[in-house]
Amino acid sequence: MTKTTTILILGLGNMLFSDDGIGVHLVNRLAKNNSQKKHLKFVDGGTVGLNLLTELDDTYGIIAIDAAEIDKPAGFIQIFEGLDMDTRLAAKKRTPHEVTLADLMSTAVLTGIRPDNRALVGIQPEDIDWGDKPTETLMKSMDKAESIILALADKWTAQHAPKYITQELH
Repeated sequence: MTKTTTILILGLGNMLFSDDGIGVHLVNRLAKNNSQKKHLKFVDGGTVGLNLLTELDDTYGIIAIDAAEIDKPAGFIQIFEGLDMDTRLAAKKRTPHEVTLADLMSTAVLTGIRPDNRALVGIQPEDIDWGDKPTETLMKSMDKAESIILALADKWTAQHAPKYITQELH
């Protein structure tokens, strides 16, 4: 796929620390439930690294999903889109994934491949102690998070559609 047709959905987190792995659990669920949506590319980014830079190469959008300390009740979902994402990543880092996601996005800027459409979907964790699945509180927030992520991807796709159709006709 070309840069004009793909949105990267990137799940972040460590699945050995219960709620910390929510991004990975969600991206796996999204991939399973939405395999027919060929314009969406689902990637388990784990604890993220610069090796994910190549994943940005053919995208016009990225939605990163991660546990985030946002000083809200457990399971609260907050979207940081565009400049809000940049500001969040430039501020004091509250999780290790924000540090490496910030490095990834900074490198994408330097190499000229950072998508204009970008968002961080942060979910307030309840517990990040040892555990191979999210807490019940975060499990209950997964339906809402999935809807939010798909709605954002649909919004970007609709905004991008005229350009995509024009390019396909030539």
